[in-house]
Amino acid sequence: MEIKRTITVTVLNEHGVLSRISGLFAGRGYNIESLTVAPILDSNLSRITIATKGDNKVLEQIIKQLHKLIPVLKVLEDEQIIEQESLLAKFNIEGNLSAISTLFNAFNGRLLEANDKYAIFVACDTPTRINTLLNALRIHKPKDITRSGILAIESNN
Repeated sequence: MEIKRTITVTVLNEHGVLSRISGLFAGRGYNIESLTVAPILDSNLSRITIATKGDNKVLEQIIKQLHKLIPVLKVLEDEQIIEQESLLAKFNIEGNLSAISTLFNAFNGRLLEANDKYAIFVACDTPTRINTLLNALRIHKPKDITRSGILAIESNN
């Protein structure tokens, strides 16, 4: 049975680290569904957040392989992290912006910008709720949508 897993990896912030991690996934035929990378404030470290799917055996193998990579300092899984994802969506200005705004408000969102052609909305919520928002927005025919990928942080330290 395939399950979705979010993994955060703390690494030394040096060239080639992301390539080695993505190569680990590609070389074993594992798929990365979401990937975000950012430096950790006031350090020489970066946090890489990876969303992937697989059965328990595959996920266990991914975690073991990540621990073996030299620049990796720490690997955390779902139970130890809080997840958020952002979404930007563009709509024609002639659309029902009131209904769209109401939807975004329900998902920690708001109108970000508007001009004479388009209105752009932003929302930040859990990945599951962002998926729900996406399904609800379909009837409003968005012109464009982009997602940030999952952001994650430790919850127990």
